[in-house]
Amino acid sequence: MENTNQVEAFNTYREKMNEKILGADNLVLKRLFNLDTNTYEDGALPSVTKEMLGLVASMVLRCDDCIKYHLGKCYELGVSSDQMFEIFAVANIVGGTIVIPHTRRAVEYWESLQNDH
Repeated sequence: MENTNQVEAFNTYREKMNEKILGADNLVLKRLFNLDTNTYEDGALPSVTKEMLGLVASMVLRCDDCIKYHLGKCYELGVSSDQMFEIFAVANIVGGTIVIPHTRRAVEYWESLQNDH
């Protein structure tokens, strides 16, 4: 996937599939999506901190879609590249070297976010 279209392609696909999932009108799935949304709102921890935590967890769990989502939210919330590389460092120290390939893709996507805006 070309870098300049990577962010748009991910967001378009995610939105399309979320509409289908939520359109099925399954109460459990709707509640799960709502819980996920509410989890990342400001509370005792600010939203940006929660997104950083979500990114580390997603990297350790090796979920590329989740990584892209949290990268996008971190970008929107003003996380700097220096902060991002510290987040990557935490994820790699917690998750081990198996996280390195996901870090490569995360860096590529982070660059796409910066280039697209």
